[in-house]
Amino acid sequence: MNPTAAGPVTGPAPDLSRPVPFFTQAASFEEAWPDIRARVTEVIDDGKYSHGRQVGRWEEALAEWTGARHCVAVNSGTDALVLLLRACGLGPGDEVVVPAFSFFATASSVVLAGGRPVFADIDPVTYTLDPGSAADAVTARTTMLMPVHLFCQLADMSALTRVAERHGLTLVEDSAEAIGMRWNGVHAGLLGAGGVLSFFPTKTLGALGDAGAVLTDDPRIAERVAALRHHGRTARTLAHFPGISSATELNGVNSKMDDLQAAVLLGKLPRLEEAVRRRAALAAAYTERLRDVPGLLRLPTLAARAAATEAVFYVYLVEAERRDALASFLADHGVGTETYYPVPLHLQPCFAELGYRRGQFPHAEAACGRTLALPFHPDLTDADLDTVCGLVRRFFTGRAAA
Repeated sequence: MNPTAAGPVTGPAPDLSRPVPFFTQAASFEEAWPDIRARVTEVIDDGKYSHGRQVGRWEEALAEWTGARHCVAVNSGTDALVLLLRACGLGPGDEVVVPAFSFFATASSVVLAGGRPVFADIDPVTYTLDPGSAADAVTARTTMLMPVHLFCQLADMSALTRVAERHGLTLVEDSAEAIGMRWNGVHAGLLGAGGVLSFFPTKTLGALGDAGAVLTDDPRIAERVAALRHHGRTARTLAHFPGISSATELNGVNSKMDDLQAAVLLGKLPRLEEAVRRRAALAAAYTERLRDVPGLLRLPTLAARAAATEAVFYVYLVEAERRDALASFLADHGVGTETYYPVPLHLQPCFAELGYRRGQFPHAEAACGRTLALPFHPDLTDADLDTVCGLVRRFFTGRAAA
């Protein structure tokens, strides 16, 4: 179905000269600033700026919000993936099946964790990992399956869980974009061995820099990730100065979350549900305005699943004829866009040695040539939305009507 349930967002006649950035959080940050400032002041007064009390409080708050038994805060969504894969036992040369259409970190995290990415095609409607293609990609060296929950909805976790069980694979989730998404009431990242969240500034819940977290219900995985993020030290280290001198039992890295980022996230968390609702309304408004524009090949479509799911719009993604020309036209009129993703993962130069060739994953390759993300964030005003939609219509029809 199309995301129209939230009803249209009304607005004035479009001002086609109005600049609209792809992302800004100026207004929402100003609203949250009193709470953030109070927590930042606590950090300064405490004198512990990394891996301290605010990080511990953030982990507790995130666990409560998501329902995860364990949340481990780290310094980025990418590191969260790397540490999760390592904690789940990925060994040198072990294969992990991933979609060919995703952000680069989906595949690079496998390499950084010591494994080998094996690519599969996507479902052309949801852009998530196709279960049939994933099953075909499994070999004798495959140990893990890593779907990505992308843009606004979960991958088909019923079908992918069956693939993992049939082949004896560990199921991990690249749920970096999926805060608030749920499958039959279970939060994304908790449907297999574990998952991750990214708090990159543009995300549905964003920090003021890089930050991430691992979610899991498995205490052993959580304990291992917690050690790996702090140079492999297994003793207590969070907000505990003596712990940094304890014996190192694992070969870990420095991936601790800064307390300043934890303070920002704690200050913004109470407004997350409101932001999710605003995103749903904006998605519905975009769909209402763009549904009949010739040249737009596809608008976001929420797929029916085997269980009740909760969608959260992180990105409003369209497929368009002459995608690059449309992006240039919008840029010329002050409207920012993002291309998701211009090069499929199996054709990235750094993976040339894996031997993949053009044409192997047609749905992923088609998406790379046609998808464009329009401005989308809670600070987007009704007038901004009218401007963007008016310009899209002008590009394809020559008319400026909304």
